[in-house]
Amino acid sequence: MKTALLAVNGTLMRDLELNKNLLDVGATFVREDQTAACYRIWSIGDRHPAMLRTPGEGNSIDLEIWQVPLAGLASVLLNEPPGLVIGKVLLQDDSIVLGVLGEPFLCQDQPEITAYGGWRAYLASKQ
Repeated sequence: MKTALLAVNGTLMRDLELNKNLLDVGATFVREDQTAACYRIWSIGDRHPAMLRTPGEGNSIDLEIWQVPLAGLASVLLNEPPGLVIGKVLLQDDSIVLGVLGEPFLCQDQPEITAYGGWRAYLASKQ
């Protein structure tokens, strides 16, 4: 079975709301990782994050790397909230993997949470 690495930075992560979407297609957790220091992240209605690559600015964002069967990748994307897309993500070691990103329009008028370093840390700050 052919697979691809997928970087996830929000509700697809282990024990969060949409993680079942990865598990349902037979994806397996590989490791925790971080992006290169050129990403920013926003909270979209406090329901999920949206991450954008912003060369020359931004921080490293915590994420998880999953091995996803190619046959299930479309299903995962189709079950993501509107405005989230699959693109290429630059990791801290300069490798590139597929990952979940937000479209710029989604972030307008939403609170930026980049300073927290990721969705889990942002959620923890709210408790």
